[in-house]
Amino acid sequence: MTDLPNWPNSPNSPGSANPPALPEAAPAQAALAALWHGAGLPAETLAQIELAGQAPVLPSSFCVATAAQASLGAAALAAALLWQQRSGVRQRVGVDRIHATLACTGHFALDGRVPELWDKLSGLYACGADTASPGWVRIHTNFSHHRDSMLRTLGLPEGRATERDAVTQALRRWTAEAFEQAATDAGGVVAAARSFAQWDAHPQALAMLGQPVVSIEPIRPMAGPGEAAAPLPWPAPATGSAAAQVRPLDGLRVLDLTRILAGPVAGRCLAAYGADVMLVNSPHLPNIEAIADTSRGKLSTLIDLREAAGRVQLDHLLSTSRVFLHGYRPGALAGLGLSAEALALRRPGIVVASISAYGQHSPAGPWDSRRGFDSMVQTTTGFNLAEAEAAGSAQPQALPMQILDYAAGQLLAFGVQAALWRQAREGGSWQVQVSLAGVGSWLRSLGRQADGLAAVRPSLKPWLEESTCGFGPGRQAATLRAMRHAAEFSATPARWSRPSMPPGSHPPVWPSDQA
Repeated sequence: MTDLPNWPNSPNSPGSANPPALPEAAPAQAALAALWHGAGLPAETLAQIELAGQAPVLPSSFCVATAAQASLGAAALAAALLWQQRSGVRQRVGVDRIHATLACTGHFALDGRVPELWDKLSGLYACGADTASPGWVRIHTNFSHHRDSMLRTLGLPEGRATERDAVTQALRRWTAEAFEQAATDAGGVVAAARSFAQWDAHPQALAMLGQPVVSIEPIRPMAGPGEAAAPLPWPAPATGSAAAQVRPLDGLRVLDLTRILAGPVAGRCLAAYGADVMLVNSPHLPNIEAIADTSRGKLSTLIDLREAAGRVQLDHLLSTSRVFLHGYRPGALAGLGLSAEALALRRPGIVVASISAYGQHSPAGPWDSRRGFDSMVQTTTGFNLAEAEAAGSAQPQALPMQILDYAAGQLLAFGVQAALWRQAREGGSWQVQVSLAGVGSWLRSLGRQADGLAAVRPSLKPWLEESTCGFGPGRQAATLRAMRHAAEFSATPARWSRPSMPPGSHPPVWPSDQA
């Protein structure tokens, strides 16, 4: 095994093979170590990472910078561990606290235009003014079907013509939890603002008690060859001139069936570490503009799983894939024959990774299959009221970025790589599960920052990079300006080798398999 190479481009790093001792109080280091040990990974690898900085970065009473830095650090260090397993080469990893936090803001621009990421009706509303129980709700209307179902529930005209004032007036007659339930039953996405105490007493929160933030478990065997999956061999690392560009996950194929932030962030992270990631979108489902940012490094295809031909295409891709990443609600894929157990039977040794809003539990919680996005989970699990209390505000206050999404994506990438490491040692097929609400519980466990709301947002400029993408008008070329990857590697620098392209830009075939 080779020794650690010197740390590149870091004025604080020594030239020796051993990294400097970190203060015992370093919060991100402690959070990363807990994740690492929970995944059953070798403790000695923790000496190879440097997590610079401890100060707040964005204004919040919560340790959002620690969550950003620790979750990305875990993903990056797991990549270094896989590279060591594959090649025998150890390397240093560094994650700057400011860079990691700002990367979780999701900033990007297309030809200089910063997209508006929220529909005009999305956001926070007071409700119940004409009842005995006033409160607050957050409404998500970025997709038209969610918007229209919410408007129908309120008895308002569907479509874009309805304005916020009409929604505000209609909500005067509703209590928060009554509207949350009615809108959800109608297919909308609405969250009532709860306190931490209210959430902790909720049946879904009780169902989540004791669950790890990253669940990594063997897939229970089914009859057939999926029972005895042997360790799968790693693809041979590149040699010669190509070796200078090699990365830890080179040659590993990942199917990415995700759409909204957390899952796509996980796939983008794996692509930065060298994986061949095939983003599989459905031709009948909408997307958000952030797909331009989260598709960096990926192939992008369209497959309709409702059709037999589409399922055949997916089967062909699956036959040589190492990871199946999805964001479907718990149980939704089982009806298509794509449960974790079925996938392990068809592709022994697979890692099946999923992201959900509220997790899946045994026994099941009442919200296991409920839709949810970062902003909604923040609201309903107590963060918005707690942040408002810290700020002295009477109105619920959102966290300064969608940290549940971004931390969840990075933790999912970490879990995938931890499962790959275990598969290479132990064999078997593996399942990795992360939920936004679970990440919220983890964020709470990191504590509060008394001076956090006084933080001044730093400039993004030092960490922005430009690349060509296919998200210009009419699917033409455009310049994508976005945050570069925030983890640094001494031997295998992270990078995205493929441009971000719209869904359907590539055929549903791995490039090296094409005739």
